[in-house]
Parts: sequence; structure tokens; C-alpha cells
Amino acid sequence: MRKFLVIIGDGMAGWPLKNHENKTTLELATTTNLDFLTQNGELGLVKNVPDGLPPGSDVANLSIFGYNPELYYQGRASIEAVSQNIHLDKDDVVFRVNIVFMEQGIMKDFTAHHIGNEEAHNIISLLNEKMRDRFPFIEFYPGVSYRNLMVIKNEDSQSLTKITTCPPHDITDKPVVSYLPQSDLLLEIMQEANNILRAAHRNESIWLWGQGGKFAIPNFKVLFNLEGVVITAVDLVKGIGLAAGLKYLTVPGITGFIDTNFTGKARYALEALKNSDIAFIHVEAPDEAGHMGDLALKKKAIEEFDEKVVGTILRENTFEELAILVLPDHATPLEIKTHSADAVPYVIYRNYRHVQGSKKYCEKEAVNNYVDEGYKLLGCFIKG
Repeated sequence: MRKFLVIIGDGMAGWPLKNHENKTTLELATTTNLDFLTQNGELGLVKNVPDGLPPGSDVANLSIFGYNPELYYQGRASIEAVSQNIHLDKDDVVFRVNIVFMEQGIMKDFTAHHIGNEEAHNIISLLNEKMRDRFPFIEFYPGVSYRNLMVIKNEDSQSLTKITTCPPHDITDKPVVSYLPQSDLLLEIMQEANNILRAAHRNESIWLWGQGGKFAIPNFKVLFNLEGVVITAVDLVKGIGLAAGLKYLTVPGITGFIDTNFTGKARYALEALKNSDIAFIHVEAPDEAGHMGDLALKKKAIEEFDEKVVGTILRENTFEELAILVLPDHATPLEIKTHSADAVPYVIYRNYRHVQGSKKYCEKEAVNNYVDEGYKLLGCFIKG
């Protein structure tokens, strides 16, 4: 029976680097296993972010899972609320709460130096305790590391879905004053929270963004007639999977950063495919390195992805018919330290079909095939 595997290297793609012979990080990285897929498969470019929508992982991963973002996108926090099993009433609005580190009005680190879960959860508990009297209509929810949520429940909350907010990863090393949420209420909440943290002798701050209402998408099995699983360390991708009716697999030691359990993700996916039709593996590390503007770290993240995820799949696969799709969700160019809406390279490999492919997995060799509507790629992959 044919099995399907989708492997997402978050933010792996990016623009050519002027100081490195105009090569992209994918060209500079040693990617033996991705290159094997490319040499024996179909390489192309896919546009996962439709024009007019923000080039975030929320929009791009909806496309990868086969859902048109122009129909279903409501904001990052809406999807993450699903992963945390947070019930939203029709008038509720949920916000992403980043725990960040700012210095003299500059966004120095949108992850608060990749704050640990325990520390982050202590901060969220403190805010709930201290802010309840002044803001009885809000509730904070702990997530993973710096990624947390806040729900607002009041009669005017729906108006907040239309305000402008800015992802903190878009403003690394920039003054924050021009990017603050365009809402007096949100500014009051942020200021009160940050005052509480200072009083507790903490250097972190909170940043509110990515708001939306209740999130819902059609069932994956109904659309594609496949049972599936999702493996990821981030609530966003977990939320898409759960909303789609996929099963979420807990893998020990996954973190969403360079220290994640790359090999474990691959092995859990192969084991899951014994009883499922399709598995989605998401790896966050290349994107985090891109946001940091760290070439060496991003190169390492891609090489770890290649060897420990893709390589493990190729070495340990026992299925006679396994189809593999590998791609980034979006580009995260090192020069801008944030996402771009550029098309990204995908490769489709089938161990049961010989194809004469391209030499290396990278942007420059992927120009012969182009998928303009990214949400259609999954269906083509499955039907092919």
C-alpha cells in the first residue's frame, strides 16, 4: 500500500548571499540526502503565500496541508488556540503573546533568548494572577517557550480582529515604537504586563500580535481520503493538523530549535505510517536561525535536517511504495531576518518510480516547474 510523507523545513529557502558568491544557504549547505531526492525526483518552485496575505508560517503551512489560505486564514493565534484546546466563543479574539527581550526601545530578541518552558509558564502564571483585577476579560495561556496566547472576551473584542499588529520577528534590531499594536486597549495590557514583570525583577516583555477568531477547516480525510499524523514542536502546525482531523504525535526531545530531536521525528513518522497513510514532519530550526541572521546556524540546521530527518527516512524506510515531498513553507532570507513571500523549492521523490532529476536541491535549479497556487501541490503529490 502506498504511503506519503511530507517534510517541511521551515524557512530553509532565502535570497542569494552577496558575500558568498551569490549562493543561497541551500547551495552552501551539504545536503547529500536532499540532493539524492532531487537527482531522482521532480524539483520545482511553489508559491505557498498568495499575493496580499502576510508571508507567515500560518499562511504558508495552510497551503502545504492543502487548504487555500485565501479561504481559511484567520490569523496565527486562532490556529495555535486549536493546538492548545482553547475553546473560543464566536465573539472571542485570541492573540499570540511573544515573550521578548527589548533594550532601550529596540527589539533585541523576539524569543527572549529562547526562554525555557518553565520560565515562560511562570511568567504567564504571574500575569494571570496580577492582571485579573484590572482586566477581568482577558486570560493568558502558556504555550511552548516564547510562544503563548491571550484571549479577550468582551462585547467590543471582535473589533480587535481588524487592527494592525506586527510580528516581533519582523522587527529584530529595530525601534518598536513604529510597530506597536494600533489599539489603546492592547497598549494598556502590554504596559501593565511589562510593569508587572519589572516589579518581579524580570527583563522580559510581552508583545501582542497575530489575532483572530475561531479557526475551522474541512476534514483532511474527507478532502483526500487519507488518514494521517502530524509531528511538530510548534503549536501553529499542530493546530492546523488537529483542525484537519490529523493525529498529533508527541516525540520526546523536540524543541523547535537547533537542539531538537531530528532523528526522533523521522523514526516516529516511519512507525506511524505502518497504521496511517500520510505523515507530516515539520522542523522549525532553519527558520529560527534565519530570524537570527546567523548563516552558520542556518547552514547547520539545514544539514541536520538533511542528515537526521531526510537521511534517516531514506536509510530506515521499509515501505515498497513511499512518496516523499520536501519543501520549506516560506523563505526566511538572512539579510532581512524575517519571512518573504517568494516561491520556494519543492522536491517530490517516489521510491517506486525512476526519474532523471536535477543535480542539487536549491532555488536556482528549481525553475523548470512552477506551482502558482501552493495549496494545489499536495493534491498533485497524492494523485501522482
